[in-house]
Amino acid sequence: MTAFAATSLRSPPDSFPALVLNADFQPLSYYPLSLWNWQETIKAVFLDRVNIVSFYDKVVRSPNAEIRLPSVVSLKTFVKPALYPAFTRFNVFLRDKFQCQYCGSPHDLTFDHVIPRSRGGQTRWDNVTAACAPCNLKKGGKMPAKAKMFPALKPYRPTVHELHRNGRFFPPNYLHQSWLDYLYWDVELEP
Repeated sequence: MTAFAATSLRSPPDSFPALVLNADFQPLSYYPLSLWNWQETIKAVFLDRVNIVSFYDKVVRSPNAEIRLPSVVSLKTFVKPALYPAFTRFNVFLRDKFQCQYCGSPHDLTFDHVIPRSRGGQTRWDNVTAACAPCNLKKGGKMPAKAKMFPALKPYRPTVHELHRNGRFFPPNYLHQSWLDYLYWDVELEP
């Protein structure tokens, strides 16, 4: 592959990510938003793995070629999304919309075992909930009834679709105009 230099860019090339869509033109993920840096995108174009859907008004040049930077690409082959997401701290927070399930605070989040591990509780979807550090310390190793603390949302194993839906409540700081036809956030762009 030819090495491209960002000779005509006013901003650093890293500021020109491409939105990556599945073959059905749905984003691969919403949170985090499925983005590739411009180098990954150009490589996928040259390897014929993606279709270019939209471009930036910026180009990269090599000694013998010039290419406009893609702003939106779609995979040529459909990637079947998993039905259930991996159990991770981040996915627990996303399921619980980044709020403590005891007091509603979005700050200093940890996760709490509803049935404490010291009482036989396991680290799995149906026993772990987002909790701020103060609530987690307050509950400690007590059972919910003893602590008089019950999560607002009963812990459950979410689907990938549910996490994508929740991710739409948290749009990234930057959304390019060309992405909006493929994303479903209610946002206003700065001029």
